Amino acid sequence: MSEYIIFTDSACDIKPALLKEWGVLHESLTFRFNDSETEYTDASMDIKEFYDKMRAGGVAKTSAVNVGTFADSFEKCLQDGLDVLYIGFSSGLSTTYNSARIAAEQLREKYPERKIIVVDTLAASAGFGLLLYMIVEKKKAGASIEEAAAYAEEIRLSICHWFTVDDLVYLKRGGRVSATTAFVGNALGIKPVMHVDNEGHLINISKVRGRKTAIAAMADKYGELAKDRENGTVFISHGDCLKDVQELVNLLKTRYNATVDIITDVGAVIGSHSGPGTLALFFVGKER
Repeated sequence: MSEYIIFTDSACDIKPALLKEWGVLHESLTFRFNDSETEYTDASMDIKEFYDKMRAGGVAKTSAVNVGTFADSFEKCLQDGLDVLYIGFSSGLSTTYNSARIAAEQLREKYPERKIIVVDTLAASAGFGLLLYMIVEKKKAGASIEEAAAYAEEIRLSICHWFTVDDLVYLKRGGRVSATTAFVGNALGIKPVMHVDNEGHLINISKVRGRKTAIAAMADKYGELAKDRENGTVFISHGDCLKDVQELVNLLKTRYNATVDIITDVGAVIGSHSGPGTLALFFVGKER
């Protein structure tokens, strides 16, 4: 069985140091603010600085990883005699996956003896990160590249994404809600409870009054959908709102004796569209 490397991108919202520990390589999506032409990655701007700039009125625009960047990185692995399994950001939210797919097609002609498999996670943020973690564990258990890829496609629609945002203006900018909905919702303290559907798109499921109610609704969804409420793997990501993270952690523990395995930042790529105060819960469910 040939050796292979797992490759991913920064939209998984797993810190580079942890990806390195997992043995996973990655490329970074980029962003810039409306007052500057400087392109940043998550690694080149502190996440607290990023959210503070957004709170001060900065508008961040994001860019996908391009074909050439993926081709260069994949080729280095192929030249080292490694096959490549790319686990990518949802095609429903970014063209990054498609860039990786095109790069893989080009390289298969040049390296016919190597395997390059590209998987669309249909996932985002630490939901994408949770799926990646499960694939890494599968590889550690001895799975071949084909087995790991098949496993990823088998379980991807069981990765539940539930989240809320603190300010609807960011969803308005991305066309997720209308200007009227954002204005009225913010004035009345309405908070959306959203998830990522089977096509990898952000979907508004319900609206509740107040932040605490939204957090409780996310915990309700865990109780309703989690495949193993006490022992399942749980990730949380957040947009600079650790107090709310702790409230959700406490609810999960009190209600279901559930433990949160990883708490991470919502990176700039996702955060550009959801804003500071985003709170997201990810777990393996009976359905997405």
